[in-house]
Amino acid sequence: MPSIQIDLPLTTTAATKQDLAQRVGEIYAEIMQVGMDLLTVSVHDLGEGGVWRCHENAPPTPSALIMCDIRSGRPVRTRARLARSLIDACTEMFGLDALWVKVEFTQHSGDEMYHPHLAGFNTDWTGDERVTDGSATTG
Repeated sequence: MPSIQIDLPLTTTAATKQDLAQRVGEIYAEIMQVGMDLLTVSVHDLGEGGVWRCHENAPPTPSALIMCDIRSGRPVRTRARLARSLIDACTEMFGLDALWVKVEFTQHSGDEMYHPHLAGFNTDWTGDERVTDGSATTG
């Protein structure tokens, strides 16, 4: 944790997925005030017709979905900024209509995220956790 899953209504290359993961990592680290070392990004290119937004009186619309599993504690404004930035990255890279890119957050306590390279569970979020010496921090 954190982890971000991106479901796209298209097919793309591994290199483009890696570029998206790098961009998402940079966005996440800046906005959420952490190092990138614990962030996992999964990009699901589900192909044309793979993601849909439903409507009451119209056929479903091709859509995209971004699921963010994060530690609890970030203010609503911070999460909104992250959501907007992730939507912008997807619309810029893939030409998606921003109106149909949805972001959902699931918040967890630190002890719900196990990291072998930390030798155990994460900690609860306490504020800006970036370090200035370049070493990694928790997410």
